[in-house]
Amino acid sequence: MGKLLHISASPRDDASESLRIAQVFTDAYRETHPGDEVEHWDLWDGTLPDFAVGAKAKMTVFGGGEPQDSEAAAWAAARRTFERFDAADRLLFSVPMWNASVPYVLKQFVDVVSQPGWIFSVDPATGYGHLLAGRGKRVAVVYTSAVWGPALGPEFGSDFQSTFFNDWLRWTGLTDISEIPFHPTLAGDYEEARRAADARARDIAKGF
Repeated sequence: MGKLLHISASPRDDASESLRIAQVFTDAYRETHPGDEVEHWDLWDGTLPDFAVGAKAKMTVFGGGEPQDSEAAAWAAARRTFERFDAADRLLFSVPMWNASVPYVLKQFVDVVSQPGWIFSVDPATGYGHLLAGRGKRVAVVYTSAVWGPALGPEFGSDFQSTFFNDWLRWTGLTDISEIPFHPTLAGDYEEARRAADARARDIAKGF
């Protein structure tokens, strides 16, 4: 039995297009993968640990030491977060665009789980190692925006949303990535864009 983990970065509930499209995806996935577990992780639910002390623990580990006391507790909380993420062989992220990039809670998630020995290694001669590579994990990402669109000029903003997040996924070793874009723009055909995003979500989910 496989597991699909939906990690959502929108706090807008029923008003969120990224969550709505993700629901289309998970509904289609359940229909075609009836034996698999599907879990939703709302990053706004308060379970993400603060990483101020964890950042100190990270540098302790980098230096070859063992975190102690408050650092050890912060490191253990980060490890539990990573293990929840790593337990799924199928990952769905719903990511709205905030100020040309991703919501800060998703960046917090990235910073908490991106630790040496879990996500990456570093070699002085060859650089980073990508520790999630070669494990058969697949990723789908719903990217939404309300103003920016790929056909528009720079006066409508820039895309640091998918560029940042796709780069992070590849850095971890997760390279089997399917994007589900929804960028209707202010003057675009909203309903047509919705239908296209829903159709792509269903198609990807069925073969995921």
